[in-house]
Amino acid sequence: MRYLIYLFLAVLSLAASGTARAENAASGYGVELEGFPYPYAVQRFRFPSQGQDLQMGYMDVQPAGKPNGHTVVLMHGKNFCGATWEATISALSGAGYRVVVPDQIGFCTSTKPEHYQYSFQQLAANTMALLKRVGVSRAILIGHSTGGMIGTRFALMYPEAVEKLVMVNPIGLEDWKALGVPGRTVDQWYERELKLSADGVRQYEKSVYYQGRWKAEYERWVDMLAGLNRGPGHKLVAWNSALIYDMIYTQPVVYEFPLLKVPTVLMLGDADTTAIGSDIAPPEVKARIGRYKLLGKEVIKTIPHGRLVEFPGFGHAPQIEDPSMFHKALLAELGRTDK
Repeated sequence: MRYLIYLFLAVLSLAASGTARAENAASGYGVELEGFPYPYAVQRFRFPSQGQDLQMGYMDVQPAGKPNGHTVVLMHGKNFCGATWEATISALSGAGYRVVVPDQIGFCTSTKPEHYQYSFQQLAANTMALLKRVGVSRAILIGHSTGGMIGTRFALMYPEAVEKLVMVNPIGLEDWKALGVPGRTVDQWYERELKLSADGVRQYEKSVYYQGRWKAEYERWVDMLAGLNRGPGHKLVAWNSALIYDMIYTQPVVYEFPLLKVPTVLMLGDADTTAIGSDIAPPEVKARIGRYKLLGKEVIKTIPHGRLVEFPGFGHAPQIEDPSMFHKALLAELGRTDK
C-alpha cells in the first residue's frame, strides 16, 4: 500500500512538472533561459568584459565512470545550447571524462548584453577565463556548428591548452560573402530575429538540418529556442542574436584552418546544407553553398593534422539524430593516438 502511495505521488509530481514546463513554454522563458530544465546543475561564472559585468552559465560534470584524466569542453552552436549536448555529456562522463559545457555570452543561460562587440576571439577568451576558473589547463575541444568556429579560434589562440580539436558539422567552412551571399545589416538581422517562431524554427531545422526527417524528441529543442525568443526579454535576445549572426557572416574561419597546430577531427553529416544567408541568396549562389558532402573533403586537405569522419545521409546534428552511432565514432576518435 505504501508503495502505491509513493507511486501515485511520483506520477502527480511528474504531471505537475510537465504542466509547469508547458506553461513556461507558452509564456516563454526568461532572458537567461529561466524555466527551461537543464540536464545537469547550471553554475555561474561572473567576470568583467568590455566594461561590464557578465556571467556565463555552464555545467561541470564529473566522470560517472573511472576517471581517465582528460577533460572535454563542449561548445554549442548558434541555434543550440549547452543543454542540447545532453546525450554527449552522458556518453563522455560514462567513459571517464570530465565534461565542461559553457553557454557563450549572448546565448541561453548567459548574459545578453545591451552592447557587445562579438568576435570569435572574444568568445574564445571568455571560455579560457572560465577554464582557468574551474582549474582546467588542457582539454579536448568539441565544437558543433558555430561552436566549431569558436573552437578553431580557441585552438589558434591557445594551442598549448588544446589536446585535440573535434569539429562537428561546423559552419564557417566557406566564406559566404565571398561566394556571393548578400549581406544583412545588424538592424536587418534584428528585424528578422524578432519574427522568430516555433513553426519557423521547426520548418527551418526540418528542411536544412534533417533533410525532411523529424522526430518528436526534437520538439524540446524547438521549444527551448522559440521559448527564449518569445519571453519577456525577447527584444534583448533578438538583438544579441543579430549581433552574433553578423559575427558569423563577417568572420569566416576557413582561411585559418591551415594554421592549426593541434590534432583535428572533422566529423560531418554529409547531407547537411547549412549556410548563413542562403535564404536571401540568388538561386545560382544558393546552389553552390552549404554542400557539406564536398566541403568536408575540400577543407580536410587544408588542415595539417586533420582527419575526416563522415556520416553518410546525416544532417547538421548527427549527435542528436543518432546518438548511439555518433558517440561510438566520437569515443573511437578520442581514443586514437595521433602521431
